[in-house]
Amino acid sequence: MGKSSILLINGSLQRRIHGLIGAFFKSPHLKAQITRDMQSYVQESMEKWREDHPIFIQDETKNIAFQVLVKALISLDPGEEMELLKKQFQEFIAGLMSLPLKNIPGSQLYRSLQAKKKMVKLVQKIIKSKRDHGMISMVPKDLVQVLLNDASEQLTDDLIADNMIDMMIPGEDSVPVLMTLAVKYLSDCPPALHQLTEENMKLKSLKAQHGEPMCWSDYLSLPFTQTVITETLRMGNIIIGVMRKAMKDIEIKGYLIPKGWCAFAYFRSVHLDENNYEWPYQFNPWRWQDKDMSNSSFTPFGGGQRLCPGLDLARLEASIFLHHFVTQFRWVAEDDTIVNFPTVRMKRRMPIWVKRRGEN
Repeated sequence: MGKSSILLINGSLQRRIHGLIGAFFKSPHLKAQITRDMQSYVQESMEKWREDHPIFIQDETKNIAFQVLVKALISLDPGEEMELLKKQFQEFIAGLMSLPLKNIPGSQLYRSLQAKKKMVKLVQKIIKSKRDHGMISMVPKDLVQVLLNDASEQLTDDLIADNMIDMMIPGEDSVPVLMTLAVKYLSDCPPALHQLTEENMKLKSLKAQHGEPMCWSDYLSLPFTQTVITETLRMGNIIIGVMRKAMKDIEIKGYLIPKGWCAFAYFRSVHLDENNYEWPYQFNPWRWQDKDMSNSSFTPFGGGQRLCPGLDLARLEASIFLHHFVTQFRWVAEDDTIVNFPTVRMKRRMPIWVKRRGEN
């Protein structure tokens, strides 16, 4: 990730960057932009779906979510540069879990780091263009501009470019996997699918009657859809855990973690613990209708000062995708299994056969 990654820096600089990112990601302006882009890319993607071919949900959601996030980060639209970035990014992310042989040409990590260098060059070109065109003092329309507008001398162009690449990971990995797993769990649980479809159909019909477009708050207002996303986060454990370093000797439940040692907080062991959840391996979105989410037994986005700043956007994107999916299609899923290591994904990329609603 590099020493300047927000995942590795500490202290006031980390708090500064985290605060700027969090404020931008929570802004109604960005949520409205994300909603427009997500609706557009989802519709564009779904229009191409055919009934005589399997649709691979994991591939479709990756394509959609990556484009939406990259636009929010660096204002890059679909096209040649986006395709080049996507290709380099896939090479980069393939090396996140690999043997540490970075100086051996041909090794996965070497190829991954070379791909990151090419991506950083592209982002640096975009940063230079913004500076040359005097776009720094304008109202920011992407995250690069937010960070460039900050007066801190510590926020160098190199640090900003590096972090833009790291922040693309949710667009290629965690957000698409959240959407894919939601489709998987709904396929295996007809009562949940029925209730979610009814809820979304009702809202779609209501908006059509009033002649109003869907806005971001509409998607997040669907209570059962939110419980499905919450239960998918609990069972899916898309982020399996977080690494922390002991800054001093610390004792937890009778175990000593010496200063300087690394600890891995493993979320799966908490989210699938029967002391915290009844029948933990059963997909049950109804459990969240009267359960508190703000406790330490539910941490899909981490916690504390390193809580994922994009958690609201992840929910929003998943809500938009599910709404358009269930209101436009019926489907039959082929058998597929969830792989949990080294990262969470579907073994066969979640193939389904779709039928458009309103057709026999």
